[in-house]
This record gives sequence, structure tokens and C-alpha cells, in this order.
Amino acid sequence: MSQLFCRQTFRSHLQAISEINKRFFRSFADSYFCNRGKNSQLKLGIFRKITIAAILVTSMHRGYAQIVSDTTPKKSKGRVWLVAGTHAAFLVGSYIALDHAWYKDFPKEKFHFFNDFLEWNQMDKAGHIWTAYQLSRASAASWKWAGLGEGASVAAGSLSALAYQSIIEINDGYSAEWGFSWPDMGANIVGASAFAFQQLGWKDQRIQIKMSYHPSDYPSDELERRKQLFGDGSLERILKDYNSQTYWASVNLKSFFKKSNLPAWLNLSFGYGAEGILGGFENKWTDKDGNEVTRYDVQRLRQFYFAPDIDLTKIRTRSKFLRSVFFVVNAIKIPAPTISWDSKGTCRVYALYF
Repeated sequence: MSQLFCRQTFRSHLQAISEINKRFFRSFADSYFCNRGKNSQLKLGIFRKITIAAILVTSMHRGYAQIVSDTTPKKSKGRVWLVAGTHAAFLVGSYIALDHAWYKDFPKEKFHFFNDFLEWNQMDKAGHIWTAYQLSRASAASWKWAGLGEGASVAAGSLSALAYQSIIEINDGYSAEWGFSWPDMGANIVGASAFAFQQLGWKDQRIQIKMSYHPSDYPSDELERRKQLFGDGSLERILKDYNSQTYWASVNLKSFFKKSNLPAWLNLSFGYGAEGILGGFENKWTDKDGNEVTRYDVQRLRQFYFAPDIDLTKIRTRSKFLRSVFFVVNAIKIPAPTISWDSKGTCRVYALYF
């Protein structure tokens, strides 16, 4: 009876995931990959972020509250196949969607490399680190729910995250428009390793990689460029506006000072962001009429932040649903009073910064 239930659950789950792939990947590709060009490479970052959300929400929808428990459930073949099928569906769906909606319209050539390390003030690399870290975290949790041991679930989760991230890099390597980016791949490895080494060494995520968003206030003469690069709607800007994103390393204090009376949920976080980014390597581009535009008067600045944070997974609750919600939301930095300074030396204090 239990085997029949597992098979039926596995089949229904795969059907649900397949339907998600068909609707989500196709509609997303049509919406976000329609304006192709070098700057449109930003849209691949959106693809990763939305997929993370889809994976996390799917896990919650299926009731995986146990993935955030301290104990490993008894290994179940049905759950293992269920998780394996979910991973395979997302990997295959991602590859098909990207190949169909993006790469097929560009000429192919021999595998080659492209150094984009200096683009976007490395904000895209910070995004790669966050994505790989969060994918590893979600994937490893699902493998743990399936009953794999700590080491096996961490290894499977981290390797799954790297495999997913590598799809884009490998495809780029065969595209005449781009190339395989070692800086991108390096950032992917850093993110997956940040999760794996902590989980294997400390059995805990003492330093978490998080993201936050605040809408940058663009002057009227920069609005058209902002729309061209980062979109006009709120969702688009949250996902790809490098001038509005902040990436954080959030450090849990109690885990380092175990004998202290500090709250278990209290973190201190260090953030990185950017301002004045109107192009990949420089603030220079060609407009829709073919005219070259240079905005060297707009300074490209690096921004650094320091703020308290909350580790939601350290808040005790008996509710499995709340534990699942906390697990998902913990990918985002909680708004808090913040001190910031930039590469020009300007210091600011915010009563509440997100």
C-alpha cells in the first residue's frame, strides 16, 4: 500500500513539475528573452532567481516541513525518486527553455572563453554566489527530507546547484555572442562551497548569503537607460536592477559565541551594492537610433553596508508550516537600521534599509 502511495505521489509530483516547466519556462522565455543583445545577458540572472523561488515554493507546496528539522528522516526510496525526478525536471526544463528561447537564434562556434570579471562592478558575480548558495541550501534540504545522510545530502545539493548553474555557462561557451565565463563559474563554486563547507564543518549555516532590494531613484535623464537595461516594472527591477540590489553575508553571533546570552536569532550582516551602473564595463552604449551615448559624468560607485539581521531559522516554533516559511524567507535580508559608505568616501545612516 505504501509503495503504491509513493508511486502515485511520485507520478503526480512529476506531472505537476512538468506542467510548471511548460507554463513557467515558456511564458518566462517569451517575456524576458525577447530583446536579445549583450546587455540582455542580465535576463539570465532573472532566470536563476525565479527558478530558486519556484523550487522553494514547490517544496513548501508539497509540505516538506521536515526539510528544516534537525533530524534526518528514515530513507525512503519513494522520496528519493521524488526528489530526483523534481531535480531532473527542473534541469531538463531549464535547458530546453534556454536553448529554445535564447541560444537557437545566435550562431554557434567552437567552445571558447570570455572574461567578464570587470562587468557590472561584480554585482552579477555576487548574484551568482547568492544563487548557487540558495540552490544548494534548498536542494540539500530536499535530499535530507528524502532520507539521505548529512554528507550525502550536502554533496547532492551542492552538485545539483552547480549542475544547474553550469547549463548557462556551457551554452555560453558554444555561442558566438558570448563565451564560457570562468569568473561566473568561480562565483558559482564559491556559493555552493560556502554552503557545503559550513554544513559539513559546523553542521550549521553560521554565515548566510542573502539578498535585498531597494528601488534606486534615477534622475529623469537616466530613466530611458534604466528601462532599457533593467526594465520598468517592479518585478523586473527587483530581479535585475544592479543599482537597487544588495547582497549580504549575514553572520549569526550566537553560533560563534555559544556561551553568551545573545539571542540565537541575532545576526550582523555585511552588504555589497553598486550605484551609477548604466552599462556592463562602462557607462557607454548605443541607443535605439544607433547613436553612441556616453555618460562618464555618472560615477560608477561601490557601496558597502553594515546592519543587524535576523536568522529566521533560529526562531523556535512547533509549527512545521512556519519552519518552512522561515526557511524560504531566510534567503532575504530583513530590513533594519543600516550604515553605508561608498568608494567615494560618502557615509550614510538609514533608519531602515532594505
